[in-house]
Amino acid sequence: MSASGGTKAIVAALAANLAIAVAKFVAFVFSGSSSMLAESVHSLADSGNQGLLLLGGKKAQREATPQHPFGYGRERYIYAFLVSIVLFTVGGMFAIYEGVEKIQHPHPIEAWYWPIGVLVFAVIAEGFSFRTAIKESNEIRGTLSWSQFIRRAKAPELPVVLLEDFGALVGLVLALGGVGIALATGNGVWDGIGTLCIGTLLIVIAVVLAAETKSLLLGEAAGAEDVEKIKAALVDGDAVTRVIHMRTLHLGPEELLVAAKIAVRHDDTAAEVANAINAAEARIREAVPIARVIYLEPDIYHAEAAAKG
Repeated sequence: MSASGGTKAIVAALAANLAIAVAKFVAFVFSGSSSMLAESVHSLADSGNQGLLLLGGKKAQREATPQHPFGYGRERYIYAFLVSIVLFTVGGMFAIYEGVEKIQHPHPIEAWYWPIGVLVFAVIAEGFSFRTAIKESNEIRGTLSWSQFIRRAKAPELPVVLLEDFGALVGLVLALGGVGIALATGNGVWDGIGTLCIGTLLIVIAVVLAAETKSLLLGEAAGAEDVEKIKAALVDGDAVTRVIHMRTLHLGPEELLVAAKIAVRHDDTAAEVANAINAAEARIREAVPIARVIYLEPDIYHAEAAAKG
């Protein structure tokens, strides 16, 4: 997995979530807090999600085969989509179930210092993981806002980790609120309400992740900036006079397919056209290195035909 795949952020999130999951479950055993149980399952699901992202990155590195001539780059999209499903079912739906159960059958929290202590520890650990994800994202985010980065990123791992860590931190605040109010009032219903809020949050994040990764699975074009670079690289004003039409498609986060019909001069020989195509491909790869699969079709430009589409 390349650096843009956010390997450091994934590993940091995995280490943090494993430690937090164990700590939360111990706190649940001693306190009986449903918020702590929901949070422990949430952290365990997050740990599995990071494992899925790492597995997807590994599988995506396989060489192309006759059956899959464009390689396995989209494996990363598939595993990111699986993450959204796991987050929805294991994290969100379980927390909703636990919250409803606790509201219907409330009981006071015992050994309050366990959940409070573990939640404080979890906030620190998740904060470290979130900071790592932000640092890696800033290296490739450029001038994009955070919402734009999550919507437009072609590598799915960093948006997934960012949303997971953000959701985890908000969930911890909700858990602290639910446990705190339950302790202050002696009413366990508040613990259930906190758990219900955590489940709702996780489901919202899962839906956002599913929508974004679905778009990547369907096939997204290159970003507007890369499209302009490719068009500029294609036309040299001599052998290639214009781009008649062009399509781009991400075969994976770091592999782009470019297909274009280019205008050449009507009196060029076959050898001159072939040389022009080779030169154009070289210019494209220099301008946009991830453009690894390029198909160029030479044609004679006719204004009348272009006007008709």
